[in-house]
Amino acid sequence: MKKISYRFGDKLRDIREKKGITLKTVANKVNVSESLISQIERNKVSPSIDTLFSIADALDIDLDYLFSDYQKKKNVTILKAKDRKKIETDEITYHQLSVLPNASDKHAIEAFIMEINKGSKKGHDDYGHTGNEFGYILSGKGKLTYGKNEYFFTAGDSIAFSSEIPHKVECLSDEPLTALWMVNPPKILFFKE
Repeated sequence: MKKISYRFGDKLRDIREKKGITLKTVANKVNVSESLISQIERNKVSPSIDTLFSIADALDIDLDYLFSDYQKKKNVTILKAKDRKKIETDEITYHQLSVLPNASDKHAIEAFIMEINKGSKKGHDDYGHTGNEFGYILSGKGKLTYGKNEYFFTAGDSIAFSSEIPHKVECLSDEPLTALWMVNPPKILFFKE
């Protein structure tokens, strides 16, 4: 007999017993034998996905609950302040906030602190790029030109927009405009070594 790699039979049995439902009742609702339900509950066999859905319906439970103990291992990266990279130009300074474990992931986010000097800007009037951007203004005053519209902001304000429309962010204050900025998908300002 094939070894079961994930054991959820105990959960099924506990739920069935707590609800006072018999093996026979579940088997009749699922249209399988009592013996099969019993074997599933004792982790002797693994049900087909259709049978599992039917059992979950018969017991009125969410499949997420059955698999709540089973989660794929995800990588966690911590970027120490001393290891943070910085990119400086005459107009803008970028401070790395995260190292992306999988930059090709469509859900990945590139995060950085952006400092735009007085009178300088980031972005373009003529084109955008795929994705979305989010910014939280830490200090200074600025303007987002988004297509033909203008939006003004100051410390404490936040901005979110689709990056596909031409856009630029400008500093309007004497001090640099400093913002926590996130881009999805990443544009890869920083590369993991």
